[in-house]
Amino acid sequence: MAITVQSGDTLYGRHWGAEQRYHSLHFETCYYQGIEYCIRAGLQRFDAGAQGEHKLARGFEPARTRSAHWLADPRLHQAVVQAMTRERAWVELRGEALSDHTPYRKDASGADLHG
Repeated sequence: MAITVQSGDTLYGRHWGAEQRYHSLHFETCYYQGIEYCIRAGLQRFDAGAQGEHKLARGFEPARTRSAHWLADPRLHQAVVQAMTRERAWVELRGEALSDHTPYRKDASGADLHG
């Protein structure tokens, strides 16, 4: 199962789960079906969610995303703050490296020629 939500001209894909493993099922349900829906519905954007370098090969560019959580336990809150601080630095470096491998052509200035 994959859960997607449409808002305006964008389809957001966020949750995925299966009881068993099937070859390529993840890509079919999370990406290919969403892309086809966007085309049929005339949507401008498909946000396939966070994480997954495998998304580059399927035409998705790295994009920052945010989430909001409330953690009642102050110790857990502090641990998550520390982890997110480390992760932000890693995401910044990794995002720059991944952006060099997008499937879209760039003009002489480095700007994408799509969208």
